[in-house]
Amino acid sequence: MENFVQRHQGDFEKVISFLKQDLQSIRTGRATPAIIEPLIIDAYGTPTPLIQLASISCPEPTQLFIQPWDPNLIKSIEKAIQTSSLGLMPVVQGQGIRLNFPSLTEERRNEMVKLTKEKIEKAKVSVRGVREIVQKSIKQSERDGEVSEDQSAIELKQLQDKVDELNEVIIEIGKQKEKDLTTI
Repeated sequence: MENFVQRHQGDFEKVISFLKQDLQSIRTGRATPAIIEPLIIDAYGTPTPLIQLASISCPEPTQLFIQPWDPNLIKSIEKAIQTSSLGLMPVVQGQGIRLNFPSLTEERRNEMVKLTKEKIEKAKVSVRGVREIVQKSIKQSERDGEVSEDQSAIELKQLQDKVDELNEVIIEIGKQKEKDLTTI
């Protein structure tokens, strides 16, 4: 018999996956395409993620080069970067756009660490939300007579063990991101 934690394993994995993706958008001292891939560009009157409109390369650790598949989109991409909260100034070079990432100031690094901590806390809240759903499911099954009281207690213990394990993973991911942010 499949237990309740296994049935909701995908939900727990989604939380971790989303957290990792979300933290990639926080700029460290290095340039990475993940920072700008989700930028929404007005392409042909339709909002489209940048990743679907251009190739993004990293020729140097502090630089990205965006080469749109349609050169007519350069102005739209440039405008989207300028109006974003990234604080980057795009430089149009021929058929592409070069982005130089200045090193982060101490104040900006502290802001990024604070943002990381907020995202870590949101991930923990999401895990608790999944835990609550699973707990309700276990208790309902016990009331319906599908599982015994002992089995219910075992399931709740396994659930709490899984939540504790995930919180450890989340904390480790957060520590690694903070280390990336504070390392110059």
